[in-house]
Amino acid sequence: MSTPSKKALVIGAGFAGLSVATFLAKKGWSVTIIEKHNLPGGRARKFEAQGFTFDMGPSWYWMPDVFERYFAAFGKKVSDFYQLKRLDPSYRVYFDQTHWDMPANYTELAALLESVEPGAAKALDQFMEEAKYKYDIGVGKLVHQPGISLKEFIDIDLIKGVFKLDVFQSMKKHVARFFKHPYIQTLMEFPVLFLGALPQNTPALYSLMNYADIKGGTWYPEFGMYSIVQAMYDTAIAQGVQFYFNEEALQIEVVNGIAKSCLTKSSVTGEQKHYEFDVIIGAGDYHHIETKLLTSKYQSYTTSYWETRTMAPSSILYYVGLNKKLTGVTHHSLFFDTDFGLHGKEIYTEPSWPTKPLFYASVPSVTDPTVAPIGSENLFLLIPVAAGLEGDTEEVREKYFQELIARLEQRWGQSIADHIVYKRSYAVSDFISDYHSFKGNAYGLANTLLQTAILKPSCKSKKVNNLYYTGQLTVPGPGVPPSLISGEVVAELIDKKYINLQPTHV
Repeated sequence: MSTPSKKALVIGAGFAGLSVATFLAKKGWSVTIIEKHNLPGGRARKFEAQGFTFDMGPSWYWMPDVFERYFAAFGKKVSDFYQLKRLDPSYRVYFDQTHWDMPANYTELAALLESVEPGAAKALDQFMEEAKYKYDIGVGKLVHQPGISLKEFIDIDLIKGVFKLDVFQSMKKHVARFFKHPYIQTLMEFPVLFLGALPQNTPALYSLMNYADIKGGTWYPEFGMYSIVQAMYDTAIAQGVQFYFNEEALQIEVVNGIAKSCLTKSSVTGEQKHYEFDVIIGAGDYHHIETKLLTSKYQSYTTSYWETRTMAPSSILYYVGLNKKLTGVTHHSLFFDTDFGLHGKEIYTEPSWPTKPLFYASVPSVTDPTVAPIGSENLFLLIPVAAGLEGDTEEVREKYFQELIARLEQRWGQSIADHIVYKRSYAVSDFISDYHSFKGNAYGLANTLLQTAILKPSCKSKKVNNLYYTGQLTVPGPGVPPSLISGEVVAELIDKKYINLQPTHV
């Protein structure tokens, strides 16, 4: 007769939820995931319409080493699940009157920068040498700390390299030390936008993102980003994780500081269930779980705490199907052809709907013909906007859509509007209704200096002994690779604490 396992309940089947579940299951835990939607993935879900397949959220595949590390923990390789293609150019950037294609080849990139700023090639070498050090320390050590205690950072390599890590200098000032040309500065500042804050508010430690971009490369998983979700889901099933879809958590019952059960409700049948467990992990929106599933007595953070957090942006997204092929377009395009300073102010310092937004366009069908019908094109458009904006109406969405299409037609030199056969928008109110996203944020908590490591919301509840959190509102931060790491870190923290626990299923 087999020994009963310790039981863990995970709320949410996004990247962090899948990660923590698989790592706990590997350690011998009996793991159950409850998921509000009808399939795994969270913000990385997909949908199909009129022959098009759309990834709903993340569209950039960076840090391939993090994904390899994850699957290696289960005796697998990425290639056991999906094939990767390195994009070349990595992406295209549109400026006022020109555009640059960013070569995947480092020597070609250095030559491009040198052509507009003499000395930039040598500066790039120096910049990347520092970025590599930060990547090795940051991704190799810092992001694997649970952020519970300062003692975690008493490490000889960290102490020796504290100044080389550039924690107290902004990314903007750091870039300006090496490059003077405004286009190059924009290119080097761009990757930290994935972290949810402006370069002037992001520690220069995160030039490690430039290493991820330039040296690690921009990749595409065959059939789209949902291939990662499917691979992690298959891994979870192989580890014995149980899934319950269309089931939303309503309440966590806590008695004397111990979470006893979780009440859920099926969106299909209306049936309510009580789950009992030894440990519960919130892998959904941290703020929602804290403020809606727990009574005030057991909430770790006050309303004023949450209101003073710097949130990463929300987004207006458009999923578009065309009945024609486009010519001369790239998989990823960044439109930095308007005032970066103005749009940044409208996101962070004076939140408002953008006057003339920067935006991002992805055309995955130029790389992967399976995501669109033959002779068609699949477009994904994104405008970053301030979290917490009110007035997310169909009229607002349509206004920006028409503006984006006009700008695309002008920059791409071909008709688009007359060939749209499918369109769906997704914005602030959808993030709130679908994910209980705090202020409708799309990326979690911004990685500012005062919201780094131990200064983030803790991955362990301060009031409930057996409640933990994982995902983009806790360590290590926003993004797909950090979410995978977050799940691993939290699983390790839990397993160490409960190593001697007899499975009594409190």
